[in-house]
Amino acid sequence: MPHPTRRTLLAVTAAAAAAATGAAAPAHATDARTEERLRRIVGRMSLEEKVGQLFVSRVYGHSATAPDQADVDANLRELGVRTAAELIGRYHLGGVIYFAWAHNTRSPHQIAELSNGIQAASRLPVLISTDQEHGIVCRVGEPATLLPGAMALGAGGSPADTRKAARIAGAELAALGIRQNYAPVADVNVNPANPVIGVRSLGSDPRAVSALVTAQIRGYQGAGVAATAKHFPGHGDTAVDSHYGLPVITHSRAQWSELDAPPFRAAIAAGIDAIMTAHLVVPALDPSEDPATLSYPILTGVLREQLGYDGVVVTDALDMQGVRTKYGDDRVPVLALKAGVDQLLNPPKLDVAWNAVLGAVRNGELTEERLDESVLRILRLKARRGLFTGPATTPAEVDATVGTARHLAEADRIAERTTTLLVNEDGFLPLSPAAHGRVLVVGADPASPSGTTGPPTATLAGALRELGFTATALSTGITPTAARIEEAVAAAAGQDVIVVGTYNVTATSPQRTLVERLVATGVPVVTVAIRNPYDVARLSGQRATLAAYSWTDVELRAAVRVLAGRATPRGRLPVPVRSAEDPAVTLYPVGFGLSYA
Repeated sequence: MPHPTRRTLLAVTAAAAAAATGAAAPAHATDARTEERLRRIVGRMSLEEKVGQLFVSRVYGHSATAPDQADVDANLRELGVRTAAELIGRYHLGGVIYFAWAHNTRSPHQIAELSNGIQAASRLPVLISTDQEHGIVCRVGEPATLLPGAMALGAGGSPADTRKAARIAGAELAALGIRQNYAPVADVNVNPANPVIGVRSLGSDPRAVSALVTAQIRGYQGAGVAATAKHFPGHGDTAVDSHYGLPVITHSRAQWSELDAPPFRAAIAAGIDAIMTAHLVVPALDPSEDPATLSYPILTGVLREQLGYDGVVVTDALDMQGVRTKYGDDRVPVLALKAGVDQLLNPPKLDVAWNAVLGAVRNGELTEERLDESVLRILRLKARRGLFTGPATTPAEVDATVGTARHLAEADRIAERTTTLLVNEDGFLPLSPAAHGRVLVVGADPASPSGTTGPPTATLAGALRELGFTATALSTGITPTAARIEEAVAAAAGQDVIVVGTYNVTATSPQRTLVERLVATGVPVVTVAIRNPYDVARLSGQRATLAAYSWTDVELRAAVRVLAGRATPRGRLPVPVRSAEDPAVTLYPVGFGLSYA
């Protein structure tokens, strides 16, 4: 049967774009005419093309056709091709995921040109995706607008602000040709020791998380970008990072239904385009001990049949150890499809995974009709997001949308409403240049996400200087050495106040020693938690404590404006902070937050 031309395919549905605009519609809804045309496209596809539509792969390089030589070498080594265009031609890919480490996201115009090059290389439109959660997970950095992360938005507690942030983020992604975002995180974070979710979660209250997940979906999809709720059936109560191991969730089915399920139910009700699976075991939902990504009882029995979801299901990255502990890389994609998955994200060896699926159809383990179901869901999503009517972007669209003054100002306003004041002994804050003019800024300088322009200590000190303080930065690190602590103590001499940026303080963390020694100098100490807000439970003696929820520039600048009284602290804890000695004791409950009023 002859293939339709690219022109025919791109003309397939003007009506589809209109069908996509109502985010409250069912995730799979398309009008009858569009549905008929999409089914005709599927009917004309070869088996190889159908298999390709299921895969979303990384690719190295800033250009679809002329990447740097180092990226050509990486592509040849890992993917067996030189360029993104060759990758699409060989495997008929349905999607490509962008990463900063793959050199896909250098600058706005470069990203847009890469996206256009990828679309030009494919007969069917490609769904280009990334993880742009904001906060500590960002793939596209400045000059794009960087916004507060999930837990900060949870502290803000405003569905309007949350929707506006997602709308801004979505509009900028769409202008770059990125039409699927792996956000929002719908995990309810109830484990302070969670090594992989933490501040990526909106909070610990399922109802509050559900409301903000709904707001994010409406923001992203209202801007023309497919939202992806993750990580089903819930990753909020794990002590193992699924990048490196296989977590086990011990919730009963009733606990799961009350705690983990509500945000996903809300996402489905809001018309979510896609749901991402988690590489973890939930014995109450599937006693086989298969990870959820490979579990028919979880993905088909619970997600599709019990919750009634018929949109796209995408795996978390298949190069993560959590999904590779029990089965080989050739079995994982086949088992995922049999479980109910539609999109297979970033397999470690694309050729192995692609050929495994192709072989499974040819030997009868998978039917072509099963592939057709997933391909049709993927094409529906692409149609709703306008990819058949115009997948390309333009330089003018980039200039008019990405990192505009209006977006940047809105990001600052939203961030100011998230900073949370936890301790303010005797009304020590706000600081003023007249009373506290000399400030020493010390603390952790973790690896910078894309939303930062430098180390957190330098960012904090720079923001203080802009407000009239004389501020000096001294990085002491996440695990300060005895020598570095002595250096900080010496630097405290003659200062009016010391600001310490803390980062996930544990029982044995030398950050505790740093704060104790600085408190002992007699110079007032203010701590700013630049990641998890739980640090305050392991520190004492400080005059004030703020929670910023991330070390990105927008959140640190907001924290400084609160420190200096240029903004009133309005954030409220979206998670409880419990005693480090007795977790049954809650020191600061959900909703706690001080103000200057």
